Amino acid sequence: MTRSARRTRRTVQVVGASAAALLALSACSSSDSDPGSGSGGKSEGAAGGAEKLSGTVNVFAAASLTESFTALGKTFEKEHPGTKVVFNFGGSDSLAAGITSGAPADVFASASPKTMKVVTDADAASGTPATFVRNQLQIATLPGNPDKIASLKDLTDPGLKVVLCDKSVPCGAAARKALDASGLKLTPVSYEEDVKSALNKVVLKEADAALVYRTDVKSARDKVEGVDFPESADAVNDYPITLLKDAPNAEVGEAFIELVRSAEGQKVLTEAGFTAP
Repeated sequence: MTRSARRTRRTVQVVGASAAALLALSACSSSDSDPGSGSGGKSEGAAGGAEKLSGTVNVFAAASLTESFTALGKTFEKEHPGTKVVFNFGGSDSLAAGITSGAPADVFASASPKTMKVVTDADAASGTPATFVRNQLQIATLPGNPDKIASLKDLTDPGLKVVLCDKSVPCGAAARKALDASGLKLTPVSYEEDVKSALNKVVLKEADAALVYRTDVKSARDKVEGVDFPESADAVNDYPITLLKDAPNAEVGEAFIELVRSAEGQKVLTEAGFTAP
């Protein structure tokens, strides 16, 4: 082989090796920049690459939200596998007191702005609470309305056993507003700690009637009968919801609030008897 031929062969080998190195480097770079491959990239999901929600979210909610929020909790868990929604239902005043005392919670849904203010005044809310539904009072009577109760005034009959919510909880405060608007005086046989307890007195036939929310009458189905009265328009309750400042699982809490305020959430709530804000 001539000297010229040997130089030509070496040149071809060098060029070939360089090309192979460039191809390998290009392939490596392409692999590293692919977000769906390799250990350093995030896998794309339904949320466009966002991390999957997981863990428990603790929701403190007014007793009147029991049925609708329970349904929304199941929907949330189905839409976000790996999450669990734990509810604490009760009187809004008791829930607010628990939150301001340090009870671990992510979300608070109150039956009135007044009880929500307890939480915001304690600087325990994250951001400004938003009203997501409204609710109105109704008279719950025994099935078939055997006492023929047709108005708020009928509840003042001394022969009737009537139950009210305690004045400290939203349904009790709303009842007081309605009675004040009508100028009526009513002495109940008992004041109950929340709206479910008041309704249950009628369900168990321990009372003839109770002033509760229309949503609770609806949820009781044929166990009670509901009677509308015009004074209830003077005592409509706004329901605010907020993420809490020290939420243990803020990301999942925010997502639950988004569901509650979404068209899907509003449909569940309005079907339960609530009205849009």
